[in-house]
Amino acid sequence: MNRPFNFSAGPAAMPQEVLTEAAKDMLDWHGSGMSVMEMSHRGKEFIAIYEQAHADLRELLAVPDNFKILFMQGGGLAENAIVPMNLSRGGVIDFVVTGSWSLKSQQEARKYGTVHIAASNAADDHATLPEPAHWQLSSNAGYVHICSNETINGVEYHTLPDLKALGCEAPLVIDFSSHVASRPVDWSRVGLAFGGAQKNLGPAGLTLVVVREDLLGQALPICPSAFNYKTVADHQSMYNTPPTYAIYMAGLVFQWLKRQGGIAAMEARNQAKAALLYDALDSSQLYQNKVALNCRSRMNVPFFLRDESLNEAFLTGARAQGLLQLKGHKSVGGMRASIYNAMPLEGVQALVDYLQHFEKTRS
Repeated sequence: MNRPFNFSAGPAAMPQEVLTEAAKDMLDWHGSGMSVMEMSHRGKEFIAIYEQAHADLRELLAVPDNFKILFMQGGGLAENAIVPMNLSRGGVIDFVVTGSWSLKSQQEARKYGTVHIAASNAADDHATLPEPAHWQLSSNAGYVHICSNETINGVEYHTLPDLKALGCEAPLVIDFSSHVASRPVDWSRVGLAFGGAQKNLGPAGLTLVVVREDLLGQALPICPSAFNYKTVADHQSMYNTPPTYAIYMAGLVFQWLKRQGGIAAMEARNQAKAALLYDALDSSQLYQNKVALNCRSRMNVPFFLRDESLNEAFLTGARAQGLLQLKGHKSVGGMRASIYNAMPLEGVQALVDYLQHFEKTRS
């Protein structure tokens, strides 16, 4: 089956092998007579699915034993409230604002603590990343929040900041929704990581939280029980009914990732895809990417046509070539290609071929 290449930022493309396996099991999972979406989350069938997914994810991301993996709901947007309800203690929270998602995060957190902007790249239109050495960190922050990959603006921390080296004892919280499982995570620098599954891990509905155990048990009194990390951890993510089918689908993606060679292999593949696309944009007279070279995202590549009157023609031609969802986010305009794990190199090559063909026909 020849499928188009879907460059959506999320919900995003999933591996065809995974979709095929899920389709095969849709009416009858492994002879159980049930679809996964019909199963009790407390039944032995789903418990087996959950335990395998949990184990595979811990192995893939090399999550240390002193971290809990939580399967939750609400997406990254809900975590903007859930994190401060669990970690702020109603005090100061430091934010590094580097684009649309970290901006939303700090706005939401103001309901639960005192937000301090430690650094921002707003002055250069979110095209760079502030150097950690220049961050103005608080002495008493409950945590420091960054979005390690900004989906809309296309900046990414290629190396996570080392807060201890900066003399800061607060835990680092990262929103890694857009690059989770695309590269290794240095857990020695992280207190909590969260992300929606719908970009790199599976369908919408599942939210991943990886939290260091010593950060559990300090939720604000107003925090709902279903969002209290300690409660969720104590009940193995089953205090309330979890997003069972999304967990199953994510579990299939985890197994697919292992078959591809794991996270190291995916990182090498993602580096090659990103280099191919950025090289094509940088060598063009028609297209431009405005993000600084040292912090360009490997997952989300925004770009602009220098002649914006050609935007609709570009998108129409792309769709005709089976290249979908290339329109940029409404807040910034232009174009965006999201090239997550499931996007093969062939898809990026097809986009590059189209970019070059479109430019030649307009020159």
